[in-house]
Amino acid sequence: MPKSKISREMIVDAAFEVARAAGIENVNARTVAEKLNCSTQPVMYHFAKIEELKRAVYEKTDRFHSEYLMNIENPEEIMLGIGLNYIRFAIREPNLFRFLFQSGYAVENNLLEMIDSPELAPVLEMMSGAMETSVEQTKEVFVTIALFAHGYASIIANNSLEYDEKTVAKHLERAYRGAVLALKTEE
Repeated sequence: MPKSKISREMIVDAAFEVARAAGIENVNARTVAEKLNCSTQPVMYHFAKIEELKRAVYEKTDRFHSEYLMNIENPEEIMLGIGLNYIRFAIREPNLFRFLFQSGYAVENNLLEMIDSPELAPVLEMMSGAMETSVEQTKEVFVTIALFAHGYASIIANNSLEYDEKTVAKHLERAYRGAVLALKTEE
């Protein structure tokens, strides 16, 4: 019987699933090898240090999160949809949310660095088109919504608040309208 080759991608996928189910702190050569039903040798061959594997998993998680955010049910309400998806992600994927935003693995050190990151550009462009504003104006509104949504999502991901979508949507809508009004007032 031929030996199956364990690829780097297979290892990252398995580590992603471990992080998703049990948290990034449980990603190690043994747990990933168990997930792949192999020895730890292939894991250590492709990733000399577990920290390298965790960085690769972070990148995969970041892409997964971006795709999740962009899956908007109602394109007319893109800003609200992205905000709600951000919070829903924290509810449905709390381990991944904590990994992305509360683990220290983020490349950006603050919101202002994040807003200028290439990963966020498609989200901002989509929002800019829906809002009929420049990307710079959209960034101003985005910062307000991001801070608001992140606060809700963090509290929910850490099991400190029960999620009520109608209430959250109402609060996000108010924050959005306030940010847009402030933008128009400042022009």
